[in-house]
Formats: sequence, C-alpha cells, structure tokens
Amino acid sequence: MKLTINVDCTPEEARSFFGLPDVQPVNDLLVSSLETRVKENIDTLSDPQKYFDKVMQMSGSGVENMQKMFAAAIAGATKSDGR
Repeated sequence: MKLTINVDCTPEEARSFFGLPDVQPVNDLLVSSLETRVKENIDTLSDPQKYFDKVMQMSGSGVENMQKMFAAAIAGATKSDGR
C-alpha cells in the first residue's frame, strides 16, 4: 500500500511546525557584514598582488607559513590517496 500526503505551506510555516528557529535575522546580519567587508576591501580583492601581500601579512612570517601549509596539504592528500 502506498500513501501520499502533499502539504502546501511556506518555509516559515514548516519551520514553525517542526519547532525550528528562524535564522533569517542572523543570516541578514552576516550578509550585511560580508557586504561591508567586501566593499571596504574591493581594491585588494581585485588586485592579485595586493591580495597576496595581505595574505602574507596575516600569516605572520609569510613564506615559511605558506610552505608549511602546502606541505601539510600535500601530506594530507597523499594519505587519503593511499600512496
């Protein structure tokens, strides 16, 4: 026996029915914060050299940390590959 039930409701009604929280205000806050940060840093994001310089500043000693990051990524890839 096959039983099909169709429910016509909005996402808000479904969320309320299952007792899930409304995360729209948090999402709006995150999106607006991200938009602000992108607008502030648009010149850095559009210029690869400025972006690379910014990444190097954030990573501390720069090249050494970048090398460690790549080494860890390669080690992780080879472990998951089974080689």
